[in-house]
Amino acid sequence: MVRALSVLEVSLPVKKSSLEHPSPGSPERSLPILAGCLFASWALPAALVGVGFGVLVLPLLLLAVGSLLRVGGVLLDRLVAAALVVAGGVLALGLLFSLWPWGLAPVPTSGALLTVVTLTGWLGRRTPRLPLRLRPSDLLVLGTAYGIWHYLSAPLTGKGPGWRLEFLATAEDRLNHFSYFAGIQHVGGYNFLHQEAAKAYMMSPAEGVYPQGTHFLLAWVDSLVRSAADLGAPLDTMNRYLLYVLAAYALLGTALVWAARWIGGPRLRGWRTAAVCGTVAALVFSSNYTQLVVHGFDSTVVGLLMVTLLAAFMVRPAMGTVEFPLVAALGLITVAYAYNLFGAVAGLAVVGALVVHRRRFRRAYWPRHALAAAVALGIAGLPSLVSVLSELDVASTSNLGGPSVGADRAIMVGGLLLGALAALSPSLRRTATGQALLVVVLATGAAVGGFAWWQIRTIGQVSYYFEKLAGTGIVIALVSVGAVGPLLRATPPARRATLRHRIGEGLLSVLTVAVAFSLFAGVQWGMDSFKGRPSAWHDSPLAAWSRGEDWSDIGPRHGATVMGDLDGIEGPVMVLYSNDDYKNLKSTWLAALLRSRGGDMLPLYETHWVNIGAAERPEPEHRAAMEHLRKAASELGEPMTVVVADPATGDRIRRELVGFRPRVTVVAKPGNDWVHPWARSFPGV
Repeated sequence: MVRALSVLEVSLPVKKSSLEHPSPGSPERSLPILAGCLFASWALPAALVGVGFGVLVLPLLLLAVGSLLRVGGVLLDRLVAAALVVAGGVLALGLLFSLWPWGLAPVPTSGALLTVVTLTGWLGRRTPRLPLRLRPSDLLVLGTAYGIWHYLSAPLTGKGPGWRLEFLATAEDRLNHFSYFAGIQHVGGYNFLHQEAAKAYMMSPAEGVYPQGTHFLLAWVDSLVRSAADLGAPLDTMNRYLLYVLAAYALLGTALVWAARWIGGPRLRGWRTAAVCGTVAALVFSSNYTQLVVHGFDSTVVGLLMVTLLAAFMVRPAMGTVEFPLVAALGLITVAYAYNLFGAVAGLAVVGALVVHRRRFRRAYWPRHALAAAVALGIAGLPSLVSVLSELDVASTSNLGGPSVGADRAIMVGGLLLGALAALSPSLRRTATGQALLVVVLATGAAVGGFAWWQIRTIGQVSYYFEKLAGTGIVIALVSVGAVGPLLRATPPARRATLRHRIGEGLLSVLTVAVAFSLFAGVQWGMDSFKGRPSAWHDSPLAAWSRGEDWSDIGPRHGATVMGDLDGIEGPVMVLYSNDDYKNLKSTWLAALLRSRGGDMLPLYETHWVNIGAAERPEPEHRAAMEHLRKAASELGEPMTVVVADPATGDRIRRELVGFRPRVTVVAKPGNDWVHPWARSFPGV
């Protein structure tokens, strides 16, 4: 009986899509209906953008795509699938948006996307239909989103734009990411398709070698939020960008909980659903991965989010035979564009899932699917190909060091082993879901383990990019928990649940979530810690962020000084408000970004070794710093302004640069000393 139910569960979603075989009740291809829908595809975005509510185009697009997909039977599941399809569609059509004259203007981009949706539905004779069914566990999924956002936004509440820069500028990586984001909006598309123009806004060769999917998605969303394609005031743009990054991390945690539930399938019900969702949510809340936000690993966050969604749909593709390759293709494009390193795991997951579920596709359609796969792979690999053909040395770059967020080995190894154990259990091993899960787990372990072996063989240790790739191992480990949930079932559910049964399941679910948060997140529910020591939850990175402990020193007037004191200064600027070289680098970078001159940072990166500008320094340190200052000025090749906090230091620099070419102007702004210790400049260390 168990085996029969398992086979039934796998076979139900295999129902042939109406796009290939329209049912007798399918609507006719009416030209008046098509004309009306095409008109609405442009009129609605134009009206919403015209009144300043362009952001409403996003839910409109999600609902439109979700109404045509045949994925799952619950509203939340359908919207998640629609979100992945929309993200992939935006990134793929972004190649067109980058070349047409309107750039990322919200009306043309939204109109084009809705036109594609309209034509797809009309050609496929699909009647828009959304499932209105909800599941009680939707509250756990959405509650995760609310909880993470509550903690992430807490230190920003009530603070002005300048103060919020304390949390944006925690690491130079985020300043880099913001420059890519701003560059895309300035050039009107992918930076790698406008490389010469993009060099004015970022440190070259990033315009050609760094994956830009995350920044493109956020830039497009920002155009909807502002109902305009231009950036607006740079300080306000930085604030919006920070909120987008925090929202992306909240979505990552939410997606992990949802994906675990999705993989559990329809047999995951009642308190067992609460056990799965509560456990994954607890591990997310207590994870050290909040440090991804502190370190400014913005593309990593979005890349892991997309890996989560793609892996879930590949393990359990409860969708039609048209949706399956569509989700696989657009999901792979999204992962590859957001963070191409993760494309290795995503590609293995897609290939493995297609092999496991190959019987779903008729032989007659294999040439069509092969052509679609070739096109998808071509689009997915295009940015990486451009990177390799530009200045990217893959071998040396892969072994770079740097501050990183370590993947929890216990969760990664234990979770992957648990996923393999569940996939090999008697109730799953003969199902396509179990086999696909095993393939994904093994592929992830092979990719992560193989990369570790290669790094140890070449440089003797694992380094920066191993920890990034290991993040995919954490993701697969957490979503694999969903496969364990159905194994907890001891008795079949009653056909018609009574009120008493529902109340009992609800109480058990609440208790199960409480147990999960106590065991896995260190939540003590008001209990005093042992001998007055703080609880594990109190010490978690998310709790520390919510208390504002991860702020970064950006000057006495909290960022406003960096921009406000530079009014009237033209051209490149080196800002030396500290004797800490890293703080000087960051203040210089902020000044460049706030003045839309991010390209100046290629030569001005020499500021990283300029540790003068506040109180006078010993002679050897001053001379060494001046060498780097002169080098930056020479490489700029144009007049530069140096702004210092200490007038005496400014006078000395001015005397030593008399007759230097290109000309360097020195300006003193007393009172702008960055006085906090170095840890406050980079709290991510």
